Amino acid sequence: MAKRFKILIVDDVPKNIQVVANLLGDDEYDISYATNGEQALGQIEETRFDLVLLDIMMPEMDGYEVCRQIKMKQFSNEMPIIFITAKTDEDSLINAFDAGGQDYITKPFNAPELLARVKTHLKLKAFEDSQQIVIDNALAELKNLNKEIIETQKEVIFTMGSIGETRSKETGLHVKRVAEYSRLLASMSGLNDIEADMIAMASPMHDIGKVGIPDAILNKKGRLTEDEFEIMKTHAVIGYDMLKHSERPLMRTAAIIALEHHEKWDGSGYPKASSNTGIHIYGRITALADVFDALGSERCYKKAWEDEKIFELLKDQSGKHFDPGLVKIFFDNLDQFFEVRARYRDVF
Repeated sequence: MAKRFKILIVDDVPKNIQVVANLLGDDEYDISYATNGEQALGQIEETRFDLVLLDIMMPEMDGYEVCRQIKMKQFSNEMPIIFITAKTDEDSLINAFDAGGQDYITKPFNAPELLARVKTHLKLKAFEDSQQIVIDNALAELKNLNKEIIETQKEVIFTMGSIGETRSKETGLHVKRVAEYSRLLASMSGLNDIEADMIAMASPMHDIGKVGIPDAILNKKGRLTEDEFEIMKTHAVIGYDMLKHSERPLMRTAAIIALEHHEKWDGSGYPKASSNTGIHIYGRITALADVFDALGSERCYKKAWEDEKIFELLKDQSGKHFDPGLVKIFFDNLDQFFEVRARYRDVF
């Protein structure tokens, strides 16, 4: 069944509306009418017309202003408008097109010419609508593909992060907890949702450089010697070197986190001994999230700490190891961090 096009005729003289309506007929078109600009705009708010036939000389609001207001509306700015008017001067013609009109017919008009122009503009509108559907469908498909790519990246990053943790006899749930702690800290510190999600997705890679550390050092029970600790510290640069070559925002974020999550607010960290806000916010966030979780988790070289002991250390290291603003955010929102910990609790 062929589509019945919707046409709005706008003219302050009802007789003129009737003439045009009779000429168009009702076999192919659903015809509406308005006798002033306000009435026309009200109908356009309620109905998606395929074409507007618009007079210029009307009281209170002329056709130019009606046309301009139609074009300002996002849902109707592609609606074709044909001016039908007794004004034959060049300035009126120019003003009509400047206002956003697609065509201009002078009265008295030639009936076959009017019908031909109406059909032409409706065909163009139908074609544009069909192309827009194709474009919208393609964009929806592209959006779904992009979502799949992001999900795949997340899986790859989480898996790679888990490999690093597995080599050091830590659980994959550690990287999940650090990711969610990092997301909370990012959001609460004022970063937008996109950055917060990016940090959460990238943070599992913070220790990926541990794949380059010998097992004898990585899994040593007891305290590392000074030389062993120097080797252990190189995992930050190793991780950065593994990730830095990608131009993708997610991998660039992961590279920053891998490099800077052992920097300290007072400049005593590694590998660059950066301090204060010279440490990227991504690194500062992950540092706090990582240490909080690491202290509360059992490792091959230590037992899990009690919460009170962890809190004492975090408070003591505020302004030394950790960004004091982030430490405050952490303690002001402890219940949310506990909720994450409970959700991803290690099961032995």
